[in-house]
Amino acid sequence: MDSGGTTKSNQTLVMEFVLQGFSEHPALRLPLFGCFLVLYTVALTGNILIVTVVGHSAVLHSPMYFFLSNLAIMDIILTSTILPKVLSGLIMRENTISHAGCMVQLFFLVWSLSSELLLLSVMAFDRYVAICRPLHYSIIMNPRVCAALAVGVWSVCAFNSLVNTSLTARLTFCGPRVITHFFCEIPPLLLLSCSPTQVNSIMTVLADVFYGCINFLLTLTSYGYIVVSILRIRSAEGKRRAFSTCSSHLIVVSVYYTAVFCAYISPASNYSPERSKVAGVLYTMLSPTLNPLIYSLRNVEVQRALGKLLLFCQR
Repeated sequence: MDSGGTTKSNQTLVMEFVLQGFSEHPALRLPLFGCFLVLYTVALTGNILIVTVVGHSAVLHSPMYFFLSNLAIMDIILTSTILPKVLSGLIMRENTISHAGCMVQLFFLVWSLSSELLLLSVMAFDRYVAICRPLHYSIIMNPRVCAALAVGVWSVCAFNSLVNTSLTARLTFCGPRVITHFFCEIPPLLLLSCSPTQVNSIMTVLADVFYGCINFLLTLTSYGYIVVSILRIRSAEGKRRAFSTCSSHLIVVSVYYTAVFCAYISPASNYSPERSKVAGVLYTMLSPTLNPLIYSLRNVEVQRALGKLLLFCQR
């Protein structure tokens, strides 16, 4: 009997998976370990700083920064769900994960990823109201509405993650047990299952349509109205100032959706391990690292608040 399974009805049920990670490139293990450790450190530090600065500075107590702090929390959950296991796998001969551990990782991965996609649409709507309906901004985006939007994002995406994780957990895995990725993800798990996966595939497609397509179209619609509104501004300085309020968010949206489309907007049968790993690095490591840098380097208010926080900590 294999050490990673138990026998039932003449079948070996897999109770432990092997994460392939980057084992096919042994010469790159140490360089990748150093690179990923730096990315994790920067992502964790940067996002914790964003949450701390927004919470500490009264100047940043506005809807845009409230949603930004939620995005930072999602990035902390995402990177902490994936990267510690990736780093340990790069220094161990075989990177194994239990069936239960895989399902837990899958839940937090899907929860944080889907939450970020939905929150990016909410942030795009916030920028639409700020630029296209500035006189009504404080009424539309009042604290109660912002709190309801944030709770809705977390709750809807937690339910989505629970459904998809539960459907994956009920599958039977009889071997092989090698997941061709550096974390537990739905497409490679479906390929390993020896039980029917039609329901899982349907739910995955529905989630892709909602989060990847409808959500993306809502974001594009918001920015369509924003662009039209900015073009109507007569002064060049007015246009520059209006665009600067949403340019950081637009960069983040572009990076994030590029990675997600590469990884998820395709049938499980067309799953490509190499493409998925590259996309995985983008949305689980690079994007969470760049988000706090983009928002802080391009935002004078955040820079000032961060400076005041550092002076306060030095006292």
